[in-house]
Amino acid sequence: MVLDILTFFAHPDDETVFGGGTLAYLAEQGADVHYLCATRGEGGERGDPPLCTQKELGDVRGSELRCAVQALGGRSLSFLGFQDPVIDSEGNLYAFAEDEVEVVRALEAVLRKRAPDVVITHGSDGEYGHPAHILAHRAMMAAVRYTQGKKPAVYTVAPFYENAPRPGLANESDRADWVLDITPVREQKIQAATCHRSQHGLFLRHASERLGREAKISDVILDEEALSLAFDPGIGSNRDPLGEILAEIAVQPFSN
Repeated sequence: MVLDILTFFAHPDDETVFGGGTLAYLAEQGADVHYLCATRGEGGERGDPPLCTQKELGDVRGSELRCAVQALGGRSLSFLGFQDPVIDSEGNLYAFAEDEVEVVRALEAVLRKRAPDVVITHGSDGEYGHPAHILAHRAMMAAVRYTQGKKPAVYTVAPFYENAPRPGLANESDRADWVLDITPVREQKIQAATCHRSQHGLFLRHASERLGREAKISDVILDEEALSLAFDPGIGSNRDPLGEILAEIAVQPFSN
């Protein structure tokens, strides 16, 4: 049976930054990986130098995400249709909706239609506390609980584990069930990151500060990723639908 996986992230590039290697590997192993993005990233950075106007950014980033999904071996891409708020002059970040219920209902409709086996989404702390990531996590967890009929297993990205290579991006409230060596698909992740050209200034600025030298896209890509099993529809049976696939690239499967 082909495993049907739905990913849900707040912005274009989140899928690559937090789970691109894992998603590429799952697709390589025969899973159907479908991508759902809450927004088109209309409020983000436009590149350094800018590639487009702010008004054009949603279309640009939507195209970048299509490129990345192809690089990661994804089967389809769709958008939930929410608007990404513009980052203000002080760098404050915002959620893409004020009404969480509206997001939950939109996700319930997707889950009823798609009936995926697995959902992969943001962690409970929004990785580095991004309000849009937190909203995406909360809404998806609620949608899974409320959806009638088949319920998918839910995995979240970037959980905390000891010696995580970039602890500042780890969700401290989540504990890793799988730590994965994504070097077999690292090139696919680099290709996907290369697709997100409008965000290269952001990627490289932070990486250069961290490394103390001018960084390249390959410097941004980690060799490890991790997942937390956040919702198990087979409670009591230790069900882990990705376990058999992930075991091949696991650094260590564990629960803290």
